[in-house]
Amino acid sequence: MPEKPSPPTEILGEGEWPNSVSGSLTTTEPVIDIRDVRKVYSTGVVEVEALRGVSLRVEAGEYVAIMGPSGSGKSTLMHILGCLDLLTTGSYRLAGEDVGALSEMDLAAIRNRRIGFVFQQFNLLPALAAWRNVELPLCYSGVRRAERKARAVELLDRVGLGDRIEHRPNELSGGQQSRVALARALVNRPSMVLADEPTGALDSTATADVLSVFEELNRDGNTIVLITHEEEVAAHARRVVRLRDGLIESDSGAAR
Repeated sequence: MPEKPSPPTEILGEGEWPNSVSGSLTTTEPVIDIRDVRKVYSTGVVEVEALRGVSLRVEAGEYVAIMGPSGSGKSTLMHILGCLDLLTTGSYRLAGEDVGALSEMDLAAIRNRRIGFVFQQFNLLPALAAWRNVELPLCYSGVRRAERKARAVELLDRVGLGDRIEHRPNELSGGQQSRVALARALVNRPSMVLADEPTGALDSTATADVLSVFEELNRDGNTIVLITHEEEVAAHARRVVRLRDGLIESDSGAAR
């Protein structure tokens, strides 16, 4: 039975990627460009304004930490940046593409191909070996089997797990599982890696280990947006954006 052909290049953006691990876009457009974004949640007769006019621009190759106390809007902002939720008003362009104009199917494709997610619980499938967990996003992209494995193995080697490719999650430490999750996030060569509290379940040694991988990936040109409540984690980023009450309180990388 013939293998499913790869999707067209206008969807995957093939040929637009340099030689970095994730392949940050070479476009001059910012990776993130949100303007006056508001998000309102309605619960019966009560409306809660989680974001109250947030504007943020992140260029390709930046390493940004987004911080804020509980209720500040950072989780809502993460969901919007990850195309997991829709904004109420305002605009969001991801690598030059107007996200607000996309259908649900298009948004699903954007999430798979343009955004590499790393979550606190890693969400690895326990029955699959490390390389099979890493290749999963490529399965949904229609990439051929041989290329899927080659890219998965390459990335596992890149994050220091070249000798653990056949290990299942329960045979790996927490730090090693987070590296598998990182490799999976990078396998589709996304515009950015979006990490939500990726060190929250790790001890201090594993946290330092994972943050060193983030720094190395960023040095290679990958765009990283990190959501965290930990000051010591945010300190590893090159730019820190702080939210409070649905607004940006401070931005260490804002234009002066």
